[in-house]
Amino acid sequence: MENSSSKSALSGFAAHLAENALLDKQVALNALSEAIASKTSYIDYLAKHKILDESQVAWATAEYFGLPLCDISAFDHELIPLEYLNFPLVKKKLALPVFQKSGLLYMAIIDPTIENLYEARFLTGLNLRFLIVEASKLAAEIDEILNARILTEISVQSEEMFETLEINAYKEENADLSDYDAESAPVINYLNRVLLDAIEKGASDIHFERYENTYRIRIRQQGILRPITSPPLKLANYLLARVKVMSNLDITEHRIPQDGRFKLIISKKRSVDFRVSVCPTIFGEKVVLRILDPVSITHGVEKLGMDEVQTANFMSALQRSQGMILVTGPTGSGKTVTLYSALNYLNSQERNISTVEDPVEIPMLGINQVHVNPRAGLTFATALRSFLRQDPDIIMVGEIRDLDTAEIAVKAAQTGHLVLSTLHTNSAPETINRLINMGIASYNIASALTIIVAQRLVRILCTDCKVKLSLPDEVLIAEGFQKEEVGTFDVYGPTGCERCYAGYLGRLGIFEVLPITTEMSYLILEGTNTAEIVKQARKEGVIGLREAGLNKVKEGVISLDELNRVFK
Repeated sequence: MENSSSKSALSGFAAHLAENALLDKQVALNALSEAIASKTSYIDYLAKHKILDESQVAWATAEYFGLPLCDISAFDHELIPLEYLNFPLVKKKLALPVFQKSGLLYMAIIDPTIENLYEARFLTGLNLRFLIVEASKLAAEIDEILNARILTEISVQSEEMFETLEINAYKEENADLSDYDAESAPVINYLNRVLLDAIEKGASDIHFERYENTYRIRIRQQGILRPITSPPLKLANYLLARVKVMSNLDITEHRIPQDGRFKLIISKKRSVDFRVSVCPTIFGEKVVLRILDPVSITHGVEKLGMDEVQTANFMSALQRSQGMILVTGPTGSGKTVTLYSALNYLNSQERNISTVEDPVEIPMLGINQVHVNPRAGLTFATALRSFLRQDPDIIMVGEIRDLDTAEIAVKAAQTGHLVLSTLHTNSAPETINRLINMGIASYNIASALTIIVAQRLVRILCTDCKVKLSLPDEVLIAEGFQKEEVGTFDVYGPTGCERCYAGYLGRLGIFEVLPITTEMSYLILEGTNTAEIVKQARKEGVIGLREAGLNKVKEGVISLDELNRVFK
């Protein structure tokens, strides 16, 4: 029986899809509700969330609104009116002027209901004619056209202009770039596009690399470096100069490394910080930008990837008024996100929270953050000593690197403060021996330490294109699965689609969470080795990192190849 409420609620294009059996009525209704809630047009929502194949979306849109359906790749780029490419909806990849004829501007669009579409009539003074095209093809075409336009603008600039810019940027006194419009110069626009593209793709780092005859820009996406563009080699110096100016670095210095940071304002409600590292190489200076996006810490502790028991243990430790919480793992394992998520959870008007970091990764309102400056005498240890005189409730130390810092942190944890920090070890049990080897007395470790969290980051399989694999039982057992559980779960692998990158979409953490129980404290006091600590941890139900990863494989979240990549 038809759902009468669905039938009555559907109207317009949504009803058209249901009546033509392109979508189930309830699916069409749910999509309509979600589109309204997210303030997105219905057609755009269907295309972006792949609820309906985009070719079907385009066909149904053209039929319903009585507009021609076209193949965007068939249009001649030379006919595109370049003066109209600054139209806002072009940048949003929702519309593209394709040619102008007899006072009419023909525009390729995906959705005739988009707000501000008719603003083009006022901006151009021309009457509009719309052509429906597929969403992904339109976005790809716009990217190709805009990138080609930027490179063309750069190449047609006079050689004198570039030579003058290079001289000004690298003369022996401070360069004055005020003669160049930062908002309209092709070089600046190109850099801004690279930055925004990296943010949109969820990248963590951007690498600008100069070689003898080539120039390459790569981004680290989901933990993997991949190239995004190779601009002309002559652009290298201009991009370098621009990054240095934005970061307040010395543009005349090319012999030693430099570090800085800058903020990119995206909108009134969002800005992204970039940490800058410039290092001289044999062919010029390499620039690496670390993207410090506050969005990554707003998802909450429960979204980190821990299982229920791990989350409960971690939350219990955070709710204590004193003790030490250590997060361990190699560089790039997500320790910063875990710590900042914890700070975000703890941040309140009732608590005095101070952090000492090198450098401060993400500024947080309500938290007193200190950037170490060893040259000025401001080290982790000196900052910690100062914190203890400032009535702190919670202290976060970016990293425990030496005995002096470790001793002060332990003392703070023993005297009524909650201390959070990181340490570079491979697993949670190894952390205890690392502290002992640094020179911390075992009785101090036993009394101060509350919990240790070891972690890694793994790529998540794309749910749209992952495929079931057929692996022999002996292979699964060799990977670490128990013989009795083989055959009770499916193993998936990546393929790749338009939505993801090489079959993966996003990352999550896998964790080993080791609470310091009474029994564990006794072992620490006795100076027990790592093997005995591991044995006691397993007795208490603590799962190791690889076992946590195998659980994610059984859940179909990650692939065995990805797990082995991280632990090889």
